[in-house]
Amino acid sequence: MKIETWAIGETAFEHLEEGIAMYSQRIERLLPSYAAQIIPDVKQAKNLSESQLKSKEAEAILKKLDKNDILVLLDENGQQFTSRQFAEKLDFWQQQQGKKIVFLIGGAFGFDEEIYERANAKVALSKLTFSHQLVRLIWAEQLYRALAILNNLPYHHD
Repeated sequence: MKIETWAIGETAFEHLEEGIAMYSQRIERLLPSYAAQIIPDVKQAKNLSESQLKSKEAEAILKKLDKNDILVLLDENGQQFTSRQFAEKLDFWQQQQGKKIVFLIGGAFGFDEEIYERANAKVALSKLTFSHQLVRLIWAEQLYRALAILNNLPYHHD
């Protein structure tokens, strides 16, 4: 099954882009069908309230999703896993019927209620709160780590 990471807006920091690119290359070696996509920032976002902005972002996300896609939100209130547990969950999702697994990184204000309703799962990377920019790098490393575990590579150490 295809795996994609979607994020709202471009990354503003070059050092994060470099790290994301490094892990994306590693992911693609293990999963050639992997893709990372940027959902463009909402135009005139500064003129919108937080709820209006999240609603506009939700519209863009839902337009791109297929009804059979598995949507997993990277959300601070999601389920927490160890790296091995997450690898097992990823393997489980890959065995499900669906077009693709989409891991979604929201914007600065998180997700609209409509996205929460559509989601199949929520995953928390930590009890700590990270900027939506930094989450992209942390997520790329964690996805690579899970794939390395599933492929018995010597990357992860318990």
